[in-house]
Amino acid sequence: MSGSFRRYLEAKRTVDDRALDRRLLRALREGLAARADREGPLSVLEVGAGIGTMVMRLLEWEVLPPGETVYTAVDVREETVADVTSHLREYARGDAATVETRGDRIVVETADRRVAVDAVAADALAFVEGRDRSHDLLIGAALLDVFDLSGLEPLLGAVAPGGYYYFPITFDGATRFRPAHPDDGVIERRYHEHMDQKPGGSARAGGDVLEELRATEGVALTGVAGSDWIVRPSNGAYPADEAYFLGYILDTVESAVGEMIDGDEPLSSWVNARRDRLEAGELSYLTHQLDFLGRVREPTDPGSDGKNER
Repeated sequence: MSGSFRRYLEAKRTVDDRALDRRLLRALREGLAARADREGPLSVLEVGAGIGTMVMRLLEWEVLPPGETVYTAVDVREETVADVTSHLREYARGDAATVETRGDRIVVETADRRVAVDAVAADALAFVEGRDRSHDLLIGAALLDVFDLSGLEPLLGAVAPGGYYYFPITFDGATRFRPAHPDDGVIERRYHEHMDQKPGGSARAGGDVLEELRATEGVALTGVAGSDWIVRPSNGAYPADEAYFLGYILDTVESAVGEMIDGDEPLSSWVNARRDRLEAGELSYLTHQLDFLGRVREPTDPGSDGKNER
C-alpha cells in the first residue's frame, strides 16, 4: 500500500470518529451484549476493512462486549490487509491493550476483552459465497457507495438469524467546500458524475441503500442516522492529521473531475484556490452521509414474512 493512502486511512480516523452516530452505536452495543450471552465467541465480519481502524474503535468505545470476539477483516487490497498488524500495534500503544500474532491471527487484548482478528485479502462476495450464516455482526464502513447493491442480499446472507448489520459512512449526494467559490457547482456536479460512472458507484448511495434494505426480505432496518464528515480549522489549524486528509480529498476530486471535464471547464483554477485556502488554514469541508443499522430476522420474529420495520 502506498504511504499516502495508508496515511489517508489513518488521518480520516478522527473525521470518522466525529461523524459516526452515537445513538446507533449504543443500540448496536446493547444488541451485541445480548448475543454475547449465547455459547461461543461473538463473530464479526467486516468487509472493506482497510487497515483495521474499526477493530480498535469498537474496542476503545466498548461496543464489543466483554469476553471473546472472532473478527474477520476482509479487504480486496492485499497490501492493505498486510498492514493490519502494524496498524493495530501502533494504535494499541496508547491504550491499555496488547497485540500479538499467533500464526496468521492477530490477537488484541484489553483487561476484559479479547479480539482474535483474521485479516483476509479477498473480494467480499467471493468470500461469503457458500459459507454458513454464522456471523453475529456484518460491518461495511464507507462501502456501499462503491458496492453494486445487487450484491447486498448475498452479503447479508453471511449474518446468522438474529444477527446485526452496520453500514456507516455511506455517501449521500453532497460535497461542499467553504468559503464558497464561483466554480463549486460545476466541480461538484462533475465529481458526482464520476462517482456514478464507477462500477457499483453512486453519488446518491445513501438513498439507494435505504430503499434496498427496506425491500430486502428477512431483514429489519432498525435505525438510520446522519454521519456527515465535517472538517474545519480552528485558529488557522486543523486537528490531528486532518490537513493531510483534506489535501488527499482535493487530490481525489482533481483526479476524478479531470476525467470528466470539457476543456474549457475551470478545474485547475478551482483546485489551486482550494489548496491556497488549505495552506492558509481557511478551508472547510462537508459531505453528507448516512449510517444504517439493522438485523436479520429470526424465523419466529414478528413480521418475519419479509416486511421491514420503518
